[in-house]
Amino acid sequence: MARQIIVLDGDETGQELLLESLRVLAPDVIRFDLEFIHYDLSLKNRRATNNKVVYEAGKAMRQYHLALKAATVTPEGKGDVGSPNRILREEINAEVILRTGRRIPGVRPIAGVYAPISVVRMARDDAYGAKEWREGEEDHLDEVAYRTEKISRRVCRAVANYAFQHARNTGARVFGGPKFTVSPIYEGMFKEELDAAAARYPGVRYEPQLIDATFALLLATSGESMVIPSLNRDGDLLSDMVLQMFGSIAGSESMVISVDDEGEVDCVMAEAPHGTAPTLQGRNVANPMAMILAAAGLLSYMKEQEAKRASRAIYEATLETVYDGVKTVDIGGSARTDEFTSEVIRRIKSKLEVWSALA
Repeated sequence: MARQIIVLDGDETGQELLLESLRVLAPDVIRFDLEFIHYDLSLKNRRATNNKVVYEAGKAMRQYHLALKAATVTPEGKGDVGSPNRILREEINAEVILRTGRRIPGVRPIAGVYAPISVVRMARDDAYGAKEWREGEEDHLDEVAYRTEKISRRVCRAVANYAFQHARNTGARVFGGPKFTVSPIYEGMFKEELDAAAARYPGVRYEPQLIDATFALLLATSGESMVIPSLNRDGDLLSDMVLQMFGSIAGSESMVISVDDEGEVDCVMAEAPHGTAPTLQGRNVANPMAMILAAAGLLSYMKEQEAKRASRAIYEATLETVYDGVKTVDIGGSARTDEFTSEVIRRIKSKLEVWSALA
């Protein structure tokens, strides 16, 4: 029986790269049957349904627990449909977003980094979805803008626990944290949960830092693997910087994760951390690495050994493809989008055939 995955179609180059990742997930490539259940989250359809399709997709994600999402356009105008990402994260009660910067073979990193750096950030609340308003005469110098933010102890605890679990599993240290000295009540809650998690995981090295110091110290990192827990807004900024430090924001996947009260992963949505890149649409030059790695990351959360084996094959094949010089233009190569994917597929098939023979 095929394992069901929710596929969230998107916009512009985001949709094109999603289709490349689905090529990789074909049963004849990964030797594992998947059934794709599609929801059209393009801007056009979100507007046509007044976001109903987004809520329907969120309900389906809760049912099937796994989703692969294309990049989508978030319109800037007031009163428009807004961001589907915020709705989806709230619908599945996501607490954690995991993004890991890692070396891309043959791509020179910045600041000498070479060991993986994972950013574990809050998936909801904080600055996103906050209530905003203004008081005073419009365009007058005395006009004041306000924003009411919130975080919950549930999300703080989930992020703290996941950060220490991930650090334990990857042999990394937990580094960084909120600026609790300036915000002892709001950000202090997150610091309390990080300290408590450190006590629960005494075998994990813990080096708390204020967020501004974290940014500065990353540029002088010794190269040791790190896991950086963060608030939602801080992590959004930090993860983009970390991924770019390794050469390209298109070189890593983004995992949106919901955990239950026991700390077990309940639902996962995998996506690329980059946007829809409208200037690249239809040119067959965009880098599909992030979406392909998102597919690999999603498989790693399945219990079936065939899925986990396929996940490893995709990760290795993707990085080996780059190592052997098959690269898209953004990371110094000349390969077309579909050419890169085809080479990854060839290598996946080869690996799984060899592993099967050895088994």
